[in-house]
Amino acid sequence: MKAVIIAEKPSVAKNIADALHIRTRQDGYFEGQEYIVTWAFGHLLQLFDVKDYDSSLAQWKMENFPFIPSKFEYKIKSSPKNRDKSDPGAQKQFKIISSLLNRKDVDRIISACDYDREGQVIGDSIIYKIKAPKEVYRLLLNEWTPEEVIKGLNHLKPNTELRPLQDAGVSRQWADWVIGINLTSAATLKYQKGRGKVINVGRVILPTLKIIYDRDQEIKNFVPETYYKLAASFVTENGETFDAVYNEGKKDKFPVQEELNIIKKLVENSAGKVEEKQTERKKEYPPFLFNLSNLQGYVTSKYKGWTSDKVLKVAQSLYEKKFITYPRTSSTALEESLKERTAKVLNAVKRGLPYEDEVTFSASKRLFNNAKVESHSAIVPTYVIPKSLSSDEHIVYQAIKNRFIMQFMPLAEHEETKASISVSAEEVKGLFHAKGRVQIVEGWRKVEKIETKDTILPAFEKSDKLDVKEAKVTSHDTKPPKHHTEKTLLRVMETCGKNFDDEEAILSGFSIGTAATRAETIKRLKDIGYIYASDKSLLCSDLGVRMVETFPIRELFDLEFTGRLEKALADMEKKKYSRGVFLQFIFDFTKKSIDKIKEDGDHIIQTVESGAGKTEGKTPDFLGKCPACGGAVIEGKKGFGCSNWKEGCKFVIWKNDKYLASMKKKPTKTMVKALLKNGTAPVKGLVSKKGNKFDALLSYEKNQDNEYYGWRMTFPDQDTKHEA
Repeated sequence: MKAVIIAEKPSVAKNIADALHIRTRQDGYFEGQEYIVTWAFGHLLQLFDVKDYDSSLAQWKMENFPFIPSKFEYKIKSSPKNRDKSDPGAQKQFKIISSLLNRKDVDRIISACDYDREGQVIGDSIIYKIKAPKEVYRLLLNEWTPEEVIKGLNHLKPNTELRPLQDAGVSRQWADWVIGINLTSAATLKYQKGRGKVINVGRVILPTLKIIYDRDQEIKNFVPETYYKLAASFVTENGETFDAVYNEGKKDKFPVQEELNIIKKLVENSAGKVEEKQTERKKEYPPFLFNLSNLQGYVTSKYKGWTSDKVLKVAQSLYEKKFITYPRTSSTALEESLKERTAKVLNAVKRGLPYEDEVTFSASKRLFNNAKVESHSAIVPTYVIPKSLSSDEHIVYQAIKNRFIMQFMPLAEHEETKASISVSAEEVKGLFHAKGRVQIVEGWRKVEKIETKDTILPAFEKSDKLDVKEAKVTSHDTKPPKHHTEKTLLRVMETCGKNFDDEEAILSGFSIGTAATRAETIKRLKDIGYIYASDKSLLCSDLGVRMVETFPIRELFDLEFTGRLEKALADMEKKKYSRGVFLQFIFDFTKKSIDKIKEDGDHIIQTVESGAGKTEGKTPDFLGKCPACGGAVIEGKKGFGCSNWKEGCKFVIWKNDKYLASMKKKPTKTMVKALLKNGTAPVKGLVSKKGNKFDALLSYEKNQDNEYYGWRMTFPDQDTKHEA
C-alpha cells in the first residue's frame, strides 16, 4: 500500500520527491514504490461568495446584510480573469488529488503543507472536501532539506492532533470573511451610493491604517519648541582640546537663552577641574536571529525599493529551494533540540570566510531557548549552500546568513569613558559632561563590517586642572516624530503598540495579524489606496484619512480590540480558547456593526483626490513633496496636484497646460518628479513657433504677485530665462 503526500506547492513536492529518490513524474504528481507526492497551488479552494449560497443575493442590497451562512462552504478558487468561473488549473489539480486519494492502493494521506494556520487550512480543506476514507497524518517540517524530510516522515503525527491549529486557521478565515464581506458591502452601499470605488473594510487593515493615520496627525499637529544648550571646549595640561556639555541636575536642555548666556560668560572667565572620570569596558551582544518581521524591517530600511511583501516572497523562494528554514516565524531563538543540526549548518556556511577561525559553535541559552520559540524557530540558513542566487535572493540570504554567523563570533567590546568637569566660578552650579568611546574588540561586527564612530577623549585624570578655550550657546528645535516606515509599522503591528521585549511580544499573543499576513496587509492598504509610500515613509491618502475620521465602527480602528482577537486565535492553537465562543463573538459584532452603519447619517467617503481631481487607478503614485506646503503631490485625472488642496494649497500642474501645449508637449510623471526633486526638468523635443525642435530646462516657480505657479525656461548653454 502507498501513502499520498500533499505539498502546498509544486516546488515543495519536488523537494520531497527528490529526498525520497522518486524520479517518475506523472501529470500532477510524482510516484514511487511507497509514496505518491502531489501538490496544491496554495489555496486550491476558497470560501463561497455570498451569491453562491443564494443567487438572489448576487446584487448588493442593504436589506441582504448582515449575511452569515449557517454552514461555511468551499469551492474551487475563482479564475483571476473571471471571478464567476473556477480556475482551470486549480480545478484540474483538485481532480488529480481526488483520484489519488481514492485509489485502492492508497491507505494513508499525509498533509505536508506549511506548519502554520494557513497551511493547516489549505491541506484540511482539500482532504476533508474529498472525504476519502483514509487515515490522515501530518508532516511537520521547518525546512525541506532531504535529511529533514526523511526524519519528518519517520515522525508523523495524526492530523487529529492538529485540530487546535485547524480551529484557529478556520476561525481566522471565517471571521475575516464575515467582517470583510458584510461591512465592505454595507459601507459601500451606505457611503458611496453607487459612485466611486468600493469601501474596503477588514479586521486587520483598519487598525493598521489607524497606526499610520495617528502618526501623520502627530506630525501635522506638532508644534516645535526651542531649547538651548551650552558647550565648552576645555584644554588639558598637554594642550589637547575636547568638548563637554553643561548639565544642571540631569538637565542639559534649557528653555531660556539668557540664563545660559550668563553662565557662558562666567565659564569663559574660569578654569576647569576634572571632578570625576570613569572608564568602563562594555560587552556588546549581536542582534537576535531574524524572525520574519525583523528580517522585513532590516531589508526594507537598508535597501531602496524593497517592501515587506517583496522580502517575504524572496524568503519564501529561498525556503522552497531548501536554502533557509521556514520564514513565516515570530521567534528569534532556536529550539534546544536543534543544537547538533545548528553546529552542522555553521560548519557549512562559515567555510572560506576571512574570519572563519573566529567562528566557533556554542550552545548559549540566549540562542537555544524553548521558552522563546513559538511554533517555529528563528530563520537561519540550512546546510544546503546555494550555488547561484538572483540579486534579490542574494540580499535576503546574505542577511540571514550573516545574522546567523554573528551569533558564533566573539562578543564586540568597547571602552566607554565619562568625565564630569566643574568650573571655578562659584555661581555656576552645574557640571560639564564629556563622553568618549573606543572600540576595543570588533567581534561580530566584522561580519557586516559595522563601523562605530570612536569619540576619543584626551589623556587626563581626576583632579586635573583645565583651561577653558571657549564656550558657546546653541539654539535647537524639538523635532516631530518621523513618518512610519515598513520597519517601524511592522514593529507596532507585531506588539500591538505595546512596549514588549521581543520574546514578550511573541509569547503575549497580542498583535495585529501574524508574521505570515502583515506584509500582505501593508500591500493591500497600498493597493486599495488608503496609504501610499514616499521613499521609505508610509503616509495616509485623503481616502485613508476620510475613512478613519468618518467610518462609524470604531472598534475596528482600536489596536486593543484587534489584539484581543489575535490573542484569542493564539490561545485557540493552545487549546485555551473555544472556536465556538470566538465565532459567536464575531457574528454578534458583525450584526451590531451593520445596524450601526444603517443608522449612521448620510455622507460620502470620497475617492482619493488632489487639487487636480480624482486619482485614477488603485493607488496614487507619490511624485514628490509639494514645494508650497510639503504635502504629497499625486496624479489626478486632470493634472498633478497637491493632496492638501482642501486646506488651500494652490500647487498644480494641469495635464492640458497651455504653455507646454504651445510647444507640442504635455507634462508627464517623470517630468513632475524631476521638477519636485531637482527644481528643474530637462525636456527634449520642444517645438518652436517656427516648427524647429529644441531642448530646454524647465522650472515651475511661484509667482511673486499671487499663490499660483508659472513656467520658466532655461537653455543648457545659456543663462537666459524665458517666462510663461
